[in-house]
Amino acid sequence: MTDLTKQDSRSLLCHMNIVLEDGSTAESTKSSGKPSRLNIGDGSLSPAFEDQLKDLNEGDKHQFTLAAKDAFGESNPDAVHYMDRSRFPADMELEEGVIVSFGGPGGSEIPGIIRDTAGDSITVDLNHPLAGRTITFELEVVSVITE
Repeated sequence: MTDLTKQDSRSLLCHMNIVLEDGSTAESTKSSGKPSRLNIGDGSLSPAFEDQLKDLNEGDKHQFTLAAKDAFGESNPDAVHYMDRSRFPADMELEEGVIVSFGGPGGSEIPGIIRDTAGDSITVDLNHPLAGRTITFELEVVSVITE
């Protein structure tokens, strides 16, 4: 086990574009005006993602591409579930592409995407929507937070 240095446990407040392989933008913090906080050293980011952040400072702009396993993970077939329609509220529209939420540990919510409906069988994918995809990140560091 290694000790975290002050450098390793800082956070970056960044504007970020998440760009797909076809060049389309999946998400942008600039459009909402709310930068994201990226915590380095707390285990919330992949080692490859953290490696891209370690030398960044306020005002820096950085673009990098990560393979699926280092971005949002590979798509896991075990995260695709087949559920009976009766498990959903009777008035809920259940069609392909609809995002539904399930209660998770500690009161958290786990989002799922309906992938298919066939009679009373609903296929729900609990993978991250960007799992299995190579992602390009475009970052602009707004500030560095050290604690």
